[in-house]
This record gives sequence, structure tokens and C-alpha cells, in this order.
Amino acid sequence: MVRKKRTHRDRRAHHGDPAAQIEVKGEDDLLEIVRSLSSPALILVLDSIQDPHNLGACLRVADAAGVDAVVSPRDRAVSITPTVRQVASGAAEHIPFVRVTNLVRTIGQLKEAGTWIVGTSDSASQSIYEMDLKGPTALVMGSEGKGLRRLVEEKCDFLARIPMRGSVECLNVSVAAGVCLFEAVRQRLKQS
Repeated sequence: MVRKKRTHRDRRAHHGDPAAQIEVKGEDDLLEIVRSLSSPALILVLDSIQDPHNLGACLRVADAAGVDAVVSPRDRAVSITPTVRQVASGAAEHIPFVRVTNLVRTIGQLKEAGTWIVGTSDSASQSIYEMDLKGPTALVMGSEGKGLRRLVEEKCDFLARIPMRGSVECLNVSVAAGVCLFEAVRQRLKQS
């Protein structure tokens, strides 16, 4: 079989037109999304992710896991850029991306809407595999190098860690998001 070399136009079609605008949603949109779901919400909250490659990879894994929305603060965090869209491989066009003014307030609103908030932390006593992720859940991932900000961590209902067996202390945020999100997917599939 002969493979056809992809042209620049083919790549743009596959990854979406970088010049096209993606609708970035707000806090009210997020609550509307959560209220409209017929199955338990699965939300990915990203606390101050600044690397566009990491955001793109998080969007990609979130889309693959069937996440209902990805939430990020407006300040001290990357938004949707051409690099993000390229790394996301089409996910940026499909998954609702919500930017909020105050992440702590938004987490509080999610809690009021019946969503459990599970933050990730290397110092947590519980493993992600010990958590019940079958109900409405927002997984909160911290920024590169710093993890969750103090107020964000304090607002979480639970903290969980990914058990590490090797010599590295932590995973890249997009890899960690994949591990946690697909643990939620596994539990939900097992429940069905």
C-alpha cells in the first residue's frame, strides 16, 4: 500500500483550522453543562497550567476519556493557542473549554451543584485507586512544578495521589490527568 504524503492543507483539516476561533465558555456555561447532563459529570479542572503543550495534551486525553468540560483560570494559565490546538489533535474543537475568573469560587459552585472535588497531590494519603469516582466528579490537576495552589487544595473534598514506584517524584500533568481520568472511566464502565 502506498502512503500519500499529507499536505499542509490536509494537516489543517485534521487538526482544525488554526485561524478559526474556538468558543471559550464561562462560569455560567459550566453550570449549565453540569445541570444538563443525564449521567454523572466528569470535569477536569486545571490549576494554572502554563505550557501550551501540556494544555493541548490535557484536552486530548480529556476528550478521549469523555470529559464533559475542562476548566482553567483566566489568569496565570495558557488559553487556546495554535500550539494547544495542534497538540490537542482536534480535541480543542470538541470539548467545552471553560475559563473562569476565580477558580476557588467555581469549585465552590461545582460543589453546590452536587459535584465531588478530587484534587491531586503527591503528599495525599489516599491513592487515586482508592477513590470512588463513579458519581459527579471534578478532578483537579495542579500546575507544572508547583501543584495545586493552597486555596484550591483547601477547597477540594478529597486529595488523591498516583502511586509512584520508580525514582521520579511526579508525572507530567497531562500523563497524570490521563491516569486519573481513565481510572474514573474504568470505575464507571465497571458500574454499568
